[in-house]
Amino acid sequence: GFILTNNHVVEGANKIEVSLYGEGEDQEYAAKIIGRDPLTDSALIQLTEMPNHTLPEIKFGDSSIMEAGDWVMAIGNPFGLAHTVSVGVISGTQRPFETTQQRYAQMLQTDAAINPGNSGGPLLNIRGEVVGINTAIYTDASRQGNIGIGFAMPINVVRELLPQLRTGKITRGRIGVEVSAIKRDETEALGLKTSEGALVRSVSPGGAAGKAGMKPG
Repeated sequence: GFILTNNHVVEGANKIEVSLYGEGEDQEYAAKIIGRDPLTDSALIQLTEMPNHTLPEIKFGDSSIMEAGDWVMAIGNPFGLAHTVSVGVISGTQRPFETTQQRYAQMLQTDAAINPGNSGGPLLNIRGEVVGINTAIYTDASRQGNIGIGFAMPINVVRELLPQLRTGKITRGRIGVEVSAIKRDETEALGLKTSEGALVRSVSPGGAAGKAGMKPG
């Protein structure tokens, strides 16, 4: 009875109901939140009421091998239109997308139609395996719907978090530094031959990097 979805779908909810789709299926079942992770906009919920039949399980694919041009299919409930299927391709991979303030995730970009209500639904490869969780769309000020630029959280990222999501607590390491790219006009001042690499701009007092002796510059 475990179900993956987006964090923003269930965040702040005081009641969760899951509607299942299938032969003769027209019932809603209560569910509860098991774990949430805002940084990947993922959440794990679990049915607290179970149907009297075996629940189907969908297989995970490998999102790391997806390339631009690969065919994909999105399933969701855009604008309340239940069980809508849309088809497209992977438009790009590793697209930086801000999930929380100053924290970015590398997303799959697709032109398969994703609209409000698609969030939390699967992005499938041609074998019917989940390669992403439909999460967001790019739009402009005059539109609220799809303009061909949608984003899905790669399933490999969420799979790595699943053991922690099941415990209800996500733990991450923090180095305690702020870094940036090295500007060309800084290379000479720093005594560098090229601008490759990263420059430590600041070090958090008391953090791991500070305790290890790392300093700005």
